[in-house]
Amino acid sequence: MHSSPSRPRGQVRALGLPLALVSAFAFGGSGTAAKPLIEAGLSPLHVVWLRVTGAAVVLLPLAYRHRAVVKQRPWLLLGFGLLAVAGVQACYFAAISRIPVGVALLLEYFGPLLLLGYIKFVQRRPITRAAAIGTGVAVAGLACVVEVWHGLNFDPLGVLFGLGAACCQVGYFVLADAGREGEHPVDPLALSAYGLLTGAVVLTVLTRPWEADWGLLAGRAVMNGHSLPALIPAAWMVLIATVLAYLTGVVSVRHLSPQVAAVVANLEAVVAAVSAWFLLGEHLGTAQVIGGFLVLLGAFAAQTSKPAATTADAASATGGVGTASVAEDGGALDAVAGSGSARRD
Repeated sequence: MHSSPSRPRGQVRALGLPLALVSAFAFGGSGTAAKPLIEAGLSPLHVVWLRVTGAAVVLLPLAYRHRAVVKQRPWLLLGFGLLAVAGVQACYFAAISRIPVGVALLLEYFGPLLLLGYIKFVQRRPITRAAAIGTGVAVAGLACVVEVWHGLNFDPLGVLFGLGAACCQVGYFVLADAGREGEHPVDPLALSAYGLLTGAVVLTVLTRPWEADWGLLAGRAVMNGHSLPALIPAAWMVLIATVLAYLTGVVSVRHLSPQVAAVVANLEAVVAAVSAWFLLGEHLGTAQVIGGFLVLLGAFAAQTSKPAATTADAASATGGVGTASVAEDGGALDAVAGSGSARRD
Protein backbone atom coordinates (compact mmCIF):
# COMPACT_ATOMS: atom_id res chain seq x y z
CA MET A 1 0.00 0.00 0.00
CA HIS A 2 1.27 3.44 -0.84
CA SER A 3 2.22 5.54 2.15
CA SER A 4 3.06 9.21 2.22
CA PRO A 5 5.49 10.60 4.77
CA SER A 6 3.63 11.96 7.76
CA ARG A 7 3.70 15.68 8.39
CA PRO A 8 3.54 17.53 11.69
CA ARG A 9 -0.04 18.12 12.75
CA GLY A 10 0.45 21.88 12.72
CA GLN A 11 1.62 21.87 9.10
CA VAL A 12 -1.31 19.73 8.01
CA ARG A 13 -3.91 21.95 9.67
CA ALA A 14 -2.11 25.13 8.61
CA LEU A 15 -2.70 24.19 4.97
CA GLY A 16 -5.92 22.19 5.18
CA LEU A 17 -8.07 24.63 7.13
CA PRO A 18 -7.47 27.67 4.87
CA LEU A 19 -8.18 25.53 1.81
CA ALA A 20 -11.41 24.24 3.38
CA LEU A 21 -12.45 27.81 4.15
CA VAL A 22 -11.69 28.96 0.60
CA SER A 23 -13.74 26.03 -0.73
CA ALA A 24 -16.67 26.84 1.58
CA PHE A 25 -16.64 30.50 0.56
CA ALA A 26 -16.40 29.60 -3.13
CA PHE A 27 -19.21 27.05 -2.97
CA GLY A 28 -21.33 29.39 -0.86
CA GLY A 29 -21.40 32.05 -3.57
CA SER A 30 -22.82 29.73 -6.23
CA GLY A 31 -26.45 30.51 -5.48
CA THR A 32 -25.86 34.26 -5.56
CA ALA A 33 -24.25 33.95 -9.00
CA ALA A 34 -26.89 31.54 -10.29
CA LYS A 35 -29.99 33.50 -9.26
CA PRO A 36 -29.57 36.39 -11.77
CA LEU A 37 -29.17 33.81 -14.56
CA ILE A 38 -32.31 31.97 -13.46
CA GLU A 39 -34.24 35.25 -13.27
CA ALA A 40 -32.96 36.09 -16.76
CA GLY A 41 -34.72 33.00 -18.11
CA LEU A 42 -32.46 29.94 -17.71
CA SER A 43 -33.93 27.01 -15.81
CA PRO A 44 -32.18 25.92 -12.58
CA LEU A 45 -31.14 22.61 -14.16
CA HIS A 46 -29.64 24.34 -17.18
CA VAL A 47 -27.71 26.68 -14.86
CA VAL A 48 -26.32 23.60 -13.07
CA TRP A 49 -25.33 22.08 -16.41
CA LEU A 50 -23.59 25.33 -17.39
CA ARG A 51 -21.77 25.40 -14.07
CA VAL A 52 -20.47 21.83 -14.19
CA THR A 53 -19.78 21.62 -17.93
CA GLY A 54 -18.04 25.00 -17.99
CA ALA A 55 -15.78 23.91 -15.15
CA ALA A 56 -15.07 20.59 -16.88
CA VAL A 57 -13.97 22.42 -20.03
CA VAL A 58 -11.68 24.71 -18.01
CA LEU A 59 -10.05 21.68 -16.39
CA LEU A 60 -9.57 19.71 -19.62
CA PRO A 61 -5.81 20.50 -19.75
CA LEU A 62 -5.48 19.24 -16.18
CA ALA A 63 -7.38 16.07 -17.07
CA TYR A 64 -5.14 15.45 -20.09
CA ARG A 65 -2.03 15.88 -17.96
CA HIS A 66 -3.26 13.20 -15.56
CA ARG A 67 -4.79 10.92 -18.20
CA ALA A 68 -2.97 7.85 -16.83
CA VAL A 69 -5.29 7.87 -13.81
CA VAL A 70 -8.22 6.83 -16.03
CA LYS A 71 -6.74 3.34 -16.35
CA GLN A 72 -5.38 3.21 -12.81
CA ARG A 73 -8.48 4.23 -10.79
CA PRO A 74 -11.48 4.37 -13.15
CA TRP A 75 -14.06 3.42 -10.52
CA LEU A 76 -12.92 6.13 -8.15
CA LEU A 77 -13.24 8.78 -10.86
CA LEU A 78 -16.65 7.46 -11.92
CA GLY A 79 -17.91 7.35 -8.34
CA PHE A 80 -16.74 10.87 -7.60
CA GLY A 81 -18.37 12.20 -10.75
CA LEU A 82 -21.66 10.41 -10.11
CA LEU A 83 -21.94 11.21 -6.39
CA ALA A 84 -19.90 14.34 -5.60
CA VAL A 85 -20.84 16.22 -8.76
CA ALA A 86 -23.93 14.96 -10.59
CA GLY A 87 -25.60 13.28 -7.61
CA VAL A 88 -25.49 16.25 -5.24
CA GLN A 89 -26.68 18.67 -7.91
CA ALA A 90 -29.46 16.49 -9.33
CA CYS A 91 -30.85 15.43 -5.95
CA TYR A 92 -30.79 18.96 -4.55
CA PHE A 93 -32.63 20.51 -7.48
CA ALA A 94 -35.12 17.63 -7.53
CA ALA A 95 -35.73 18.27 -3.82
CA ILE A 96 -36.36 22.03 -4.17
CA SER A 97 -38.91 21.30 -6.88
CA ARG A 98 -41.05 19.57 -4.20
CA ILE A 99 -40.11 21.07 -0.82
CA PRO A 100 -39.00 24.55 0.38
CA VAL A 101 -35.42 25.53 -0.40
CA GLY A 102 -34.59 25.94 3.29
CA VAL A 103 -35.76 22.44 4.15
CA ALA A 104 -33.88 20.97 1.19
CA LEU A 105 -30.68 22.77 2.18
CA LEU A 106 -30.95 21.54 5.76
CA LEU A 107 -31.52 17.97 4.59
CA GLU A 108 -28.47 18.16 2.33
CA TYR A 109 -26.34 19.36 5.21
CA PHE A 110 -27.20 16.34 7.29
CA GLY A 111 -24.27 15.00 5.28
CA PRO A 112 -21.72 15.60 8.10
CA LEU A 113 -23.88 13.60 10.53
CA LEU A 114 -24.24 10.78 8.01
CA LEU A 115 -20.49 10.92 7.40
CA LEU A 116 -19.78 10.36 11.09
CA GLY A 117 -22.07 7.33 11.01
CA TYR A 118 -20.31 5.99 7.92
CA ILE A 119 -16.87 6.38 9.49
CA LYS A 120 -17.88 4.78 12.77
CA PHE A 121 -20.13 1.94 11.63
CA VAL A 122 -18.94 1.15 8.09
CA GLN A 123 -15.24 1.98 8.20
CA ARG A 124 -15.15 1.12 11.93
CA ARG A 125 -12.79 3.99 12.67
CA PRO A 126 -12.89 6.18 15.77
CA ILE A 127 -14.38 9.65 15.64
CA THR A 128 -13.65 12.47 18.03
CA ARG A 129 -16.12 13.89 20.49
CA ALA A 130 -15.27 17.41 19.33
CA ALA A 131 -16.04 16.52 15.70
CA ALA A 132 -19.40 15.00 16.68
CA ILE A 133 -20.37 17.94 18.88
CA GLY A 134 -19.17 20.44 16.26
CA THR A 135 -21.29 18.73 13.62
CA GLY A 136 -24.39 18.85 15.80
CA VAL A 137 -23.90 22.53 16.64
CA ALA A 138 -23.27 23.40 12.97
CA VAL A 139 -26.44 21.60 11.82
CA ALA A 140 -28.46 23.42 14.50
CA GLY A 141 -27.00 26.66 13.18
CA LEU A 142 -27.96 25.71 9.64
CA ALA A 143 -31.56 25.25 10.76
CA CYS A 144 -31.49 28.88 11.87
CA VAL A 145 -29.69 30.16 8.77
CA VAL A 146 -32.26 28.65 6.40
CA GLU A 147 -35.15 29.38 8.82
CA VAL A 148 -36.49 25.89 8.38
CA TRP A 149 -39.57 26.65 10.48
CA HIS A 150 -40.92 28.87 7.69
CA GLY A 151 -41.53 25.93 5.40
CA LEU A 152 -42.38 22.47 6.75
CA ASN A 153 -44.61 21.28 3.91
CA PHE A 154 -42.97 17.89 3.62
CA ASP A 155 -43.40 15.93 0.43
CA PRO A 156 -42.10 12.36 0.98
CA LEU A 157 -40.36 12.21 -2.39
CA GLY A 158 -38.87 15.67 -1.88
CA VAL A 159 -37.48 14.64 1.51
CA LEU A 160 -36.06 11.49 -0.09
CA PHE A 161 -34.27 13.59 -2.73
CA GLY A 162 -32.91 15.90 0.00
CA LEU A 163 -31.52 12.97 1.94
CA GLY A 164 -30.13 11.63 -1.33
CA ALA A 165 -28.18 14.88 -1.70
CA ALA A 166 -26.85 14.39 1.84
CA CYS A 167 -25.71 10.86 0.98
CA CYS A 168 -23.99 12.13 -2.15
CA GLN A 169 -22.28 14.77 -0.05
CA VAL A 170 -20.88 11.95 2.10
CA GLY A 171 -19.54 10.41 -1.10
CA TYR A 172 -17.74 13.68 -1.86
CA PHE A 173 -15.71 13.57 1.35
CA VAL A 174 -15.16 9.80 1.48
CA LEU A 175 -14.02 9.51 -2.14
CA ALA A 176 -11.86 12.64 -1.92
CA ASP A 177 -10.04 10.99 0.98
CA ALA A 178 -9.93 7.55 -0.67
CA GLY A 179 -8.06 8.93 -3.64
CA ARG A 180 -4.81 9.02 -1.66
CA GLU A 181 -4.94 5.29 -0.93
CA GLY A 182 -3.90 2.22 -2.90
CA GLU A 183 -0.97 1.52 -5.18
CA HIS A 184 -1.88 4.42 -7.47
CA PRO A 185 -2.85 7.48 -5.42
CA VAL A 186 -4.87 9.99 -7.41
CA ASP A 187 -3.78 13.60 -7.46
CA PRO A 188 -6.66 15.62 -5.90
CA LEU A 189 -6.59 18.01 -8.86
CA ALA A 190 -7.03 15.08 -11.26
CA LEU A 191 -9.91 13.75 -9.15
CA SER A 192 -11.67 17.09 -9.39
CA ALA A 193 -11.08 17.37 -13.15
CA TYR A 194 -12.37 13.90 -14.02
CA GLY A 195 -15.18 14.14 -11.48
CA LEU A 196 -16.46 17.27 -13.20
CA LEU A 197 -16.07 15.68 -16.64
CA THR A 198 -18.10 12.67 -15.52
CA GLY A 199 -20.70 14.89 -13.89
CA ALA A 200 -21.00 16.97 -17.06
CA VAL A 201 -21.74 13.87 -19.13
CA VAL A 202 -24.38 12.64 -16.68
CA LEU A 203 -26.03 16.06 -16.37
CA THR A 204 -26.11 16.42 -20.16
CA VAL A 205 -28.32 13.35 -20.31
CA LEU A 206 -30.53 14.55 -17.44
CA THR A 207 -30.95 18.23 -18.35
CA ARG A 208 -31.03 18.22 -22.20
CA PRO A 209 -29.10 21.51 -22.53
CA TRP A 210 -29.91 21.81 -26.24
CA GLU A 211 -33.40 22.91 -25.19
CA ALA A 212 -32.11 26.02 -23.36
CA ASP A 213 -31.95 29.54 -24.82
CA TRP A 214 -28.22 30.15 -24.40
CA GLY A 215 -28.52 33.46 -26.22
CA LEU A 216 -29.52 34.87 -22.81
CA LEU A 217 -25.84 34.80 -21.81
CA ALA A 218 -25.13 37.49 -24.40
CA GLY A 219 -27.67 39.77 -22.75
CA ARG A 220 -27.99 41.45 -19.36
CA ALA A 221 -28.79 40.14 -15.91
CA VAL A 222 -30.03 42.04 -12.85
CA MET A 223 -28.33 41.74 -9.46
CA ASN A 224 -29.83 43.72 -6.59
CA GLY A 225 -31.35 46.23 -9.00
CA HIS A 226 -28.15 46.73 -11.00
CA SER A 227 -27.88 45.56 -14.61
CA LEU A 228 -24.70 43.76 -15.63
CA PRO A 229 -23.59 41.44 -18.45
CA ALA A 230 -24.96 37.94 -17.86
CA LEU A 231 -21.51 36.52 -18.59
CA ILE A 232 -20.15 38.02 -15.34
CA PRO A 233 -22.22 35.89 -12.91
CA ALA A 234 -21.83 32.93 -15.31
CA ALA A 235 -18.05 33.25 -15.24
CA TRP A 236 -18.05 33.63 -11.44
CA MET A 237 -20.20 30.53 -11.07
CA VAL A 238 -17.92 28.44 -13.29
CA LEU A 239 -14.48 29.69 -12.28
CA ILE A 240 -14.93 30.49 -8.60
CA ALA A 241 -17.98 28.58 -7.35
CA THR A 242 -17.04 25.39 -9.19
CA VAL A 243 -13.42 25.18 -10.41
CA LEU A 244 -11.84 26.86 -7.38
CA ALA A 245 -14.37 25.33 -4.98
CA TYR A 246 -13.79 21.73 -6.06
CA LEU A 247 -10.01 22.01 -6.38
CA THR A 248 -9.50 23.52 -2.94
CA GLY A 249 -12.19 21.34 -1.38
CA VAL A 250 -10.70 18.03 -2.48
CA VAL A 251 -7.18 19.08 -1.49
CA SER A 252 -8.43 20.21 1.93
CA VAL A 253 -9.93 16.78 2.63
CA ARG A 254 -6.46 15.32 2.06
CA HIS A 255 -5.08 17.57 4.81
CA LEU A 256 -7.97 17.42 7.25
CA SER A 257 -9.97 14.39 8.29
CA PRO A 258 -13.14 13.99 6.17
CA GLN A 259 -15.42 14.63 9.15
CA VAL A 260 -13.63 17.88 10.03
CA ALA A 261 -13.67 19.09 6.41
CA ALA A 262 -17.38 18.26 6.23
CA VAL A 263 -18.21 20.43 9.24
CA VAL A 264 -16.14 23.34 7.93
CA ALA A 265 -18.10 22.98 4.68
CA ASN A 266 -21.24 23.95 6.62
CA LEU A 267 -19.96 27.51 6.35
CA GLU A 268 -21.26 27.43 2.78
CA ALA A 269 -24.76 28.14 4.05
CA VAL A 270 -23.54 31.16 6.01
CA VAL A 271 -21.63 32.47 2.99
CA ALA A 272 -24.72 31.95 0.83
CA ALA A 273 -26.87 33.96 3.23
CA VAL A 274 -24.33 36.79 3.64
CA SER A 275 -23.57 37.08 -0.09
CA ALA A 276 -27.31 37.15 -0.84
CA TRP A 277 -27.61 39.95 1.73
CA PHE A 278 -24.95 42.14 0.10
CA LEU A 279 -25.37 41.24 -3.58
CA LEU A 280 -29.06 40.39 -3.90
CA GLY A 281 -30.57 42.57 -1.19
CA GLU A 282 -31.92 39.58 0.78
CA HIS A 283 -31.47 40.77 4.37
CA LEU A 284 -30.60 38.47 7.27
CA GLY A 285 -32.87 38.17 10.27
CA THR A 286 -31.82 37.77 13.89
CA ALA A 287 -32.26 34.00 13.78
CA GLN A 288 -30.03 33.77 10.71
CA VAL A 289 -27.28 35.79 12.34
CA ILE A 290 -27.44 33.53 15.41
CA GLY A 291 -27.43 30.50 13.14
CA GLY A 292 -24.35 31.76 11.33
CA PHE A 293 -22.56 32.13 14.65
CA LEU A 294 -23.47 28.55 15.58
CA VAL A 295 -22.13 27.24 12.27
CA LEU A 296 -18.86 29.08 12.85
CA LEU A 297 -18.70 27.73 16.41
CA GLY A 298 -19.36 24.16 15.26
CA ALA A 299 -16.76 24.37 12.51
CA PHE A 300 -14.18 25.71 14.96
CA ALA A 301 -14.92 22.96 17.50
CA ALA A 302 -14.51 20.28 14.84
CA GLN A 303 -11.32 21.60 13.26
CA THR A 304 -9.57 21.92 16.64
CA SER A 305 -10.31 18.28 17.50
CA LYS A 306 -7.54 15.75 17.97
CA PRO A 307 -7.50 12.23 16.46
CA ALA A 308 -9.40 9.73 18.58
CA ALA A 309 -7.25 7.30 20.52
CA THR A 310 -6.66 3.90 18.95
CA THR A 311 -5.72 0.58 20.49
CA ALA A 312 -2.14 1.11 19.42
CA ASP A 313 -2.11 4.51 21.13
CA ALA A 314 -3.30 2.92 24.34
CA ALA A 315 -0.61 0.26 24.15
CA SER A 316 2.06 2.89 23.65
CA ALA A 317 0.76 4.95 26.57
CA THR A 318 0.92 1.94 28.91
CA GLY A 319 4.41 0.98 27.85
CA GLY A 320 3.42 -1.84 25.50
CA VAL A 321 5.50 -3.16 22.62
CA GLY A 322 3.50 -1.36 19.88
CA THR A 323 3.91 2.36 19.28
CA ALA A 324 1.61 4.54 17.25
CA SER A 325 1.55 7.85 15.50
CA VAL A 326 -1.11 9.48 13.42
CA ALA A 327 -0.37 9.91 9.73
CA GLU A 328 -2.39 12.93 8.68
CA ASP A 329 -1.02 13.49 5.18
CA GLY A 330 -4.32 13.65 3.35
CA GLY A 331 -6.33 13.95 6.56
CA ALA A 332 -7.15 10.28 7.20
CA LEU A 333 -6.88 9.06 10.78
CA ASP A 334 -4.74 6.05 9.96
CA ALA A 335 -2.94 4.31 12.81
CA VAL A 336 0.68 3.75 11.83
CA ALA A 337 2.22 1.50 14.43
CA GLY A 338 5.22 -0.70 15.08
CA SER A 339 5.17 -4.50 15.41
CA GLY A 340 1.87 -6.03 16.39
CA SER A 341 -0.32 -3.12 15.28
CA ALA A 342 -2.92 -2.98 12.49
CA ARG A 343 -3.14 -0.56 9.57
CA ARG A 344 -6.24 0.29 7.51
CA ASP A 345 -5.89 -0.78 3.87
